[in-house]
Amino acid sequence: FFSSRRRHTKFRNVTGVQTCALPISDYLDSAELVSPLTVPQVVPGDPDDDHVIAAAVAAGADLVVSGDAALLALGRHDGIRIVTAAEALSLVGVGS
Repeated sequence: FFSSRRRHTKFRNVTGVQTCALPISDYLDSAELVSPLTVPQVVPGDPDDDHVIAAAVAAGADLVVSGDAALLALGRHDGIRIVTAAEALSLVGVGS
């Protein structure tokens, strides 16, 4: 899933800014392991995506960043926005 120093051309194509993934060890310092107590059915037609939403709710996330069509169609759940990578980068001021 993560690769050490792999270039992400998808972000560059969207923002004009070339980004580079950090090694997974760089993410672990800010990662939080959550175990949702329940996984309600909230994403029509895609039960695997329900786990993404359940984890985001359990973590108290502000955003879910995804390219998944079913998640993006949901748009928001329990006050958590579901956005594309381009929208997320814009929200944090990258590439603007």
